[in-house]
Amino acid sequence: LKRNSRWLMMLYLLLPKSALGLEEPLRLAPLPAASELETLSKQYWQYLACKVWQEGCGKEEKSSPGPGWSLPLVGQDYLEILSTWYCSFGKCCETGDCRIINNITGLELDLHEQLHGQHLAKEVVIRAVRGFLQSPQPQKALVLSFHGWSGTGKNFVARMVAAHLYRDGLRSECVRVFIALFHFPHHNYVDSYKVQLEKQIRETMQHCQQSLFIFDEAEKLHFGLLDVIKPFMARSDKGQKDNRRSIFLFLSNIGGSAINEVTLGFLRAGRAREEIPMELLEQQLRLEMLQLAGRSRVLHHLLEENLVDFFVPFLPLEYHHVKLCARDAFLARGLPYTEAALDEVASMMVFVPKEEKLFSAQGCKSVSQRINYFLP
Repeated sequence: LKRNSRWLMMLYLLLPKSALGLEEPLRLAPLPAASELETLSKQYWQYLACKVWQEGCGKEEKSSPGPGWSLPLVGQDYLEILSTWYCSFGKCCETGDCRIINNITGLELDLHEQLHGQHLAKEVVIRAVRGFLQSPQPQKALVLSFHGWSGTGKNFVARMVAAHLYRDGLRSECVRVFIALFHFPHHNYVDSYKVQLEKQIRETMQHCQQSLFIFDEAEKLHFGLLDVIKPFMARSDKGQKDNRRSIFLFLSNIGGSAINEVTLGFLRAGRAREEIPMELLEQQLRLEMLQLAGRSRVLHHLLEENLVDFFVPFLPLEYHHVKLCARDAFLARGLPYTEAALDEVASMMVFVPKEEKLFSAQGCKSVSQRINYFLP
């Protein structure tokens, strides 16, 4: 406290007259007695702790440091500047951490405008994330498993979730992205990977009150890594409260065949893809994951252990969806486009099955590169 008092005296000497509310040039008043300065120092730190760390708010110091030495004289405006400067490092705000923004409204709007042909994925992601964030005391981490063909929007949605939950999106120190064959390529080093992975997950949870972990190519993860991941996703004991405010996204191509078969059946029957019920797709997803247990022991085990809260199906994309992706790619570059140009981009893609050519074999992947043909 003596150190704080000395620091406060220096602050008093350095403060500009605007901070002290003086109209005339600064005339230093006699310094207060040590006891008065100690009381003032307590008031100062109490005010600062309330503004920055939301601690001790509402408490009042019974004693007064004496006439002419109240807290307003030191300059609450100056303290506001100091607290704002501290918060600029992302350590405090209304949510307790300014790195976290949790803009669910923005997420819902962008999914509606930019994610094409995925009515079920939109609904499940919004419902799951909103419910989790609004829960005052979740019992476990939120675990979502994305399934579908390549190019149907799994990575796109994962990036969008990160962008709307965190100020810096995928660059946030509260977000970790792991690509199976990139981060864990050699099975001989799985023991080393386990140590590194556990360290990164634990440190992220300790430094962020809300964390996001994305595992791409999840079906290619070594089964041994699940020993590290699983405890962080399961129901938390009293000593593991930090785990509950975490979100895990697993992205996989497993289940894509089952999703495509259901979608193809509806279209062949003359029914709209929007009529496909979530219950039917989830049932088919579970069956395919059980049948393909040899291809992905990790996803099979997640299913058996009931660790996945929501399965998110991504349907195959049709010709008009690819055109919408092409339109978005033109707009993203600020380029003009015509319907003829959109048709030409879409016609460059390969469509299956061979007879009907209903679905883009690549989804919308590589569409943004194909518009390079239209650049001057």
